[in-house]
Amino acid sequence: MPHSAEPHSVHPSAESGSEAGAGQANPDGGIADGGIADGGGSHPDSGGEASGGSAPQGGASTQEREPAWKSSLAGGLAFLRRRMTGDFAVDDFGYDEDFTRTVVLPPLRLLYDHWFRVEALGMENVPDTGALLVANHSGTIAVDGVMTALAIADHHPGHRALRMLAADLVFQTPGLGTMARKTGNTLACNADAERLLARGELVAVFPEGFKGVGKPFNQRYKLQRFGRGGFVAAALRTGVPIIPVSIVGAEEIYPMLANIQPLARALGLPYFPVTPTFPLLGPLGAIPLPSKWFIEFGEPIPTDTYGAAAAEDPMVVFNLTDHVRETIQQSLYRLLVRRGHPFLG
Repeated sequence: MPHSAEPHSVHPSAESGSEAGAGQANPDGGIADGGIADGGGSHPDSGGEASGGSAPQGGASTQEREPAWKSSLAGGLAFLRRRMTGDFAVDDFGYDEDFTRTVVLPPLRLLYDHWFRVEALGMENVPDTGALLVANHSGTIAVDGVMTALAIADHHPGHRALRMLAADLVFQTPGLGTMARKTGNTLACNADAERLLARGELVAVFPEGFKGVGKPFNQRYKLQRFGRGGFVAAALRTGVPIIPVSIVGAEEIYPMLANIQPLARALGLPYFPVTPTFPLLGPLGAIPLPSKWFIEFGEPIPTDTYGAAAAEDPMVVFNLTDHVRETIQQSLYRLLVRRGHPFLG
């Protein structure tokens, strides 16, 4: 399931809690997965493990470091205690930072560190203030958004959260919509994007939407159309920089060999993929292939010099959109050369 395309202008009013801001249809959406929130929240140990005891001292060979499972158990009990006492916060978009960082992110680190062996480059280009991250989108299932959010949560000096703009299909899917809200995602509309950017959040958009995440494998790493530039308009109105993000590795996790359109239409999906393992292997086809990943955060593209009124100038919006797209495309070519073999890397 994909991440959103550029934000659109229709915006439902957001409510406090996990069901805030249900949305209207966005025909050019993509999909979202994970996300995280306010940049200054508590952050678990980035290695996914914590050890509580002290290391052996001197000749005391019988004194050992506390096992990781004990630390994990203690953390789990502390989490349950906070849930029972209400000692946690949910923002007006429905984002639950405690749940995201304690429950969602730790198992994803296994994929990030050991399966995809992600290398995050250019993290110094991600500011401590508001910014709009614009990334390519691929992979049949939108794992790229989750890995990008995890890269920032673990490797940015401020352990920041990434608030992703997600397609309406995400919030219309039972269970998935609630999870998307709880992990910091919101609708791909300009109103939500601008509210988050204005209060200093990192917001991510995947302008290719379903066109990118659902493209056939023979078009891998060829960027699709970036829409009408709604994401650029949001950045111009708030004066935040645009950070081009180039993701290499997602194209190979579920190589789409064919798309069964009649079945997709019957199920109300944008596409129904045929990969080397799905539907042939059934549920086992959901296991991603272990490709080698690079996620590069490019140099910021400033927008504050244009002024907010430039958001209404189609030529400015078009030129900036084209500049961002071309920057990402060239970065993808360079990263592909650097990576070499898609699985051995």
